[in-house]
Amino acid sequence: MSEFQQLERLSGIDANAWDALAGQQACLTHAFLATLEDTGCVGPGTGWNPCHLVLRDGSALLAALPQYEKQHSYGEYVFDWAWADAYARHGLAYYPKRVAAVPFTPIPGQRLLAVNEQSRRALLTQALTLAEHDNQSSFHVLFPSPAERDLLQQAGLMLRHGVQFHWINAGDENFDAFLNRLSRDKRKKIRQERRRAAEHALTFRWLDGGSATHAEWAWFHRCYANTYARHRSTPYLNLAFFVTLAARAPQSVRLLLAERNNQRVASAFFLCDQGALYGRYWGASEHLPFLHFEMCYYQAIEYCIAHGLSRFEGGAQGEHKLARGMQPVATCSAHWIGDPRFRDSVDRHLALEAGAISMYLDELNERSPFRKPAPDQ
Repeated sequence: MSEFQQLERLSGIDANAWDALAGQQACLTHAFLATLEDTGCVGPGTGWNPCHLVLRDGSALLAALPQYEKQHSYGEYVFDWAWADAYARHGLAYYPKRVAAVPFTPIPGQRLLAVNEQSRRALLTQALTLAEHDNQSSFHVLFPSPAERDLLQQAGLMLRHGVQFHWINAGDENFDAFLNRLSRDKRKKIRQERRRAAEHALTFRWLDGGSATHAEWAWFHRCYANTYARHRSTPYLNLAFFVTLAARAPQSVRLLLAERNNQRVASAFFLCDQGALYGRYWGASEHLPFLHFEMCYYQAIEYCIAHGLSRFEGGAQGEHKLARGMQPVATCSAHWIGDPRFRDSVDRHLALEAGAISMYLDELNERSPFRKPAPDQ
């Protein structure tokens, strides 16, 4: 007989059973999510309290939802601060709330993990029931897969739309072939930026979790923390996370090092799976013009071409990525608001926002960096 359970740690779930549901996406694996917990990046004191929901039939895992009770809205990349403020102005508590998401990671993908559609629907129904029973203000599913959107909307969740920028592999043989698909102005701009970056006389090395040393991870983390410090912020992830994930899932991480005379100058961290490369964090020990574009975009695109990856996801936001050969991609999140008064207000807001996002996407597509096809003769 099947039954639901809420778990405070992913260690209570067999890794192989979880991964059988989650598939190969790097940020959804048991190793990635459990490493966040085991290294203290989520859990007590972080505002991200795991409350994963699973459906079992005896020892068999039928469905699973990576889920967290949140005490704030940091690290989500879907901004609901205005909703929290509206609650506060009416003397109501917006936190805690429930979020089905990958912490600190705006990578779209499956969220309702299940062996079949029946189990997936049962999982969503139970998640909503628990959110209401536990007096949560709201329940949010961030960056679900396109296949899940209809199910979420049918269950009464409101969809919120957004935009990311992805590089799509069109089968280019090399970087020059990719450039040749761009308009003349964009092609010229990228070549100029790469020439300026090359003037720094750096060499680049790609490493995975098996080849990167502890010293290299430690150096990357210092750069990563410095990037946050320059923006007067605190990094979400500690050194132990990167070292532990590299050991547990070496094939899923990539570390790009930039060096001069065998001295490290900059580094960038990526996730990788069979389909894509995902840009996440970077940092440098000195300011070098155009190095960010070179390491975080152009080297990544070259890597995807060389390894036959279908796309490069450059992370959340960043309209400047359009000029670097990336294309706008629609994303969404799904939201259930417990209080019917606020639910109606949010619903109206999202309808207006959706229209603006649609117009924005049209505008971005009109500004495509790629050459327009020649008109039919």
